[in-house]
Amino acid sequence: MTMLVHGLTFPFSNSSHIQNLTIASSPSPTRSTATPSASLFFSSNSASPCRSHASNDFSSVVFLGRRVLLSISSLLICSDPFSRSLSMAMANQVLTLERYTDSKEGFTLLRPSSWIKVEKAGATVLFEEANKGSNNVGIVVIPVRISSLRDFGTPQFVADKLIEAERRKESTKEAQFISVSERSNKEGLQVYEIEYKVDSTRGGMKRIFSATFVASKKLYLLNISHSDGLEVPLDKDKRMILEQVLHSFDVAPST
Repeated sequence: MTMLVHGLTFPFSNSSHIQNLTIASSPSPTRSTATPSASLFFSSNSASPCRSHASNDFSSVVFLGRRVLLSISSLLICSDPFSRSLSMAMANQVLTLERYTDSKEGFTLLRPSSWIKVEKAGATVLFEEANKGSNNVGIVVIPVRISSLRDFGTPQFVADKLIEAERRKESTKEAQFISVSERSNKEGLQVYEIEYKVDSTRGGMKRIFSATFVASKKLYLLNISHSDGLEVPLDKDKRMILEQVLHSFDVAPST
């Protein structure tokens, strides 16, 4: 059996508990930057190292996320120093990070402590910003038959297919690839990290940070979605916090 995750087909071992769903879209890695859009894609007959595993069953795991970023700009323009300090404190509190570990599924990451854990069909775990559910951190874990991401393809191959899948969505007006990188954890486990932007009719412009790895015959997929429009762009400090979340995604330590 195979699993279609963000347009990427992974062979999986058991589909009985997987549902079709729509939920919210280490050392510093070396990044490859965006190239012209015409060169981002492989042709439809491009070979993938795990194509031989493909069969007929597919399920979609697509991350939700299309709303406006919580804005505190009206507070920050106040000339009163106390108000400015209070506003900055509120902003920092929203994205204070804490460690979250799922020992059962075998993963760990940092997550915004003020974001709320919510239930979503098919999602292993999902954290949403209060009153701004399109700003979220979601993780999906599914069983697969491959032993590593290299069995599926290179980081650039995965990034290309991910952008292709985004552009095929009816709601997508534009999908812009930004960067892709690869890092290894202490045990040498490969982790692919992808950054891109999506302009959607369902929520405007958003920034997406994705990370994925394969361990113990399971595919782990992290998706961080945050609004990043012209009126309320993703600022430098919040971006740095979200990147910490991205880089913290790893296999849970053995007990």
